[in-house]
Amino acid sequence: MTTELRRLRNYIDGEFRDAADGRTIEVVNPATGEAYATSPLSGQADVDAAMAAAAAAFPAWRDTTPAERQRVLLKIADAFEERAEELIAAESENTGKPLALTASEEVPPMVDQIRFFAGAARLLEGRSAGEYMEGMTSIVRREPVGVCAQVAPWNYPMMMAVWKFAPALAAGNTVVLKPSDTTPASTVLIAEIIGAIVPKGVFNVICGDRDTGRAMVEHPTPAMASITGSVRAGMQVAESAAKDVKRVHLELGGKAPVVVFEDADIAKAVEDIAVAGYFNAGQDCTAATRVLVHESIHDEFVTALAKAAADTKTGQPDDEDVLYGPLNNANQLKQVTGFIDRLPAHAKVEAGGHRVGDKGYFYAPTVVSGLKQDDEIIQNEVFGPVITVQSFTDEKQALEYANGVEYALASSVWTKDHARAMRMSKYLDFGCVWINTHIPLVAEMPHGGFKKSGYGKDLSAYGFEDYTRIKHVMTSYEG
Repeated sequence: MTTELRRLRNYIDGEFRDAADGRTIEVVNPATGEAYATSPLSGQADVDAAMAAAAAAFPAWRDTTPAERQRVLLKIADAFEERAEELIAAESENTGKPLALTASEEVPPMVDQIRFFAGAARLLEGRSAGEYMEGMTSIVRREPVGVCAQVAPWNYPMMMAVWKFAPALAAGNTVVLKPSDTTPASTVLIAEIIGAIVPKGVFNVICGDRDTGRAMVEHPTPAMASITGSVRAGMQVAESAAKDVKRVHLELGGKAPVVVFEDADIAKAVEDIAVAGYFNAGQDCTAATRVLVHESIHDEFVTALAKAAADTKTGQPDDEDVLYGPLNNANQLKQVTGFIDRLPAHAKVEAGGHRVGDKGYFYAPTVVSGLKQDDEIIQNEVFGPVITVQSFTDEKQALEYANGVEYALASSVWTKDHARAMRMSKYLDFGCVWINTHIPLVAEMPHGGFKKSGYGKDLSAYGFEDYTRIKHVMTSYEG
């Protein structure tokens, strides 16, 4: 017997629609490896329709007051809370994530982030007015940029959608959002929730593949393109957007160094690093997956971390004892497996290093030691439940190793020496430095990296300002 697949649809100009040419792609639950839905494979006609709807809705949405936009965002946050169980179920089906952890670790922060940007809507500040030329008064206006083309990733489909639409709508922009082709279900549900609250055309969702995203970025209507994804995708977006000088917001890969000094609390460091490295199957740009340990405690640390890995459980979404679920898709499983298969002879797999089961895309919590700075697995993002460990001799070498990659998103330092922690936080070339912790985020603080990790900030007032433009207005006293 063939199970009928659920049909997901685009949301354009206030209504759900199939792709104009009727094309679809199957959506697979990574916990089972089986298809559960079809999603539109949107083409140029769908992109044109969504952009036209967003452009038509922009003038009226732009002219709403900050207080009006705040009320709308607060209604969206309330609706997310009211329909939390539906969102959790859709996200788990999308990604295979544990239901309990999605409920506790994702939905509450998402709701808080929407409410933060609801408040930020009323703080669109410019510098104070002043007379900088005799007989003239200058003021600065902050305005929305216009239509925003936004592409969300598959590792946190719901939360990254929030990080994109909430500041954009709060600032007075209209949105065309595309989820990953492997994780559209929760975003389509978000469209249903938001669509019942905002005017038609203000928020649109189109599903599809890379070609769909490319068509969005290349489209002449958007004033801004925002993407969370791989470095390769980000570079392609930047290149495409340059052709018509679109503003670009990029949150790309990461290879976070976790620097553990000899005076650190080893037990606490191991416990926290294991969680920060394996949470969400390591599919997090900020994951604690590249550990640098002082040579004097290296062996002790590796032994403890290997035990922590062995004690970490992966499994089905309804199992409340698991820390993480499957990798997102078959290609990602192949990528992670490839990194382990290609390890150099001097590397040692201390724990894991293999697939778990033959159903779905599960991979064991893995620890690899004995690595050198130029090894592939050190330089490139694995995006899986794999923690590497290197040793260093002193602070100078720790910084050399930590900064010696092309990514620069997040990092952490583990030490009881305050002065050392301050020195390291100054010289670590990363957009975030945690001290004696790793991975917590709050709505009030910015998230974003340097180098090939991209540019622009998510969250915080800085992330909100990214969705605005600045205009100088000068008035003469005469006339």
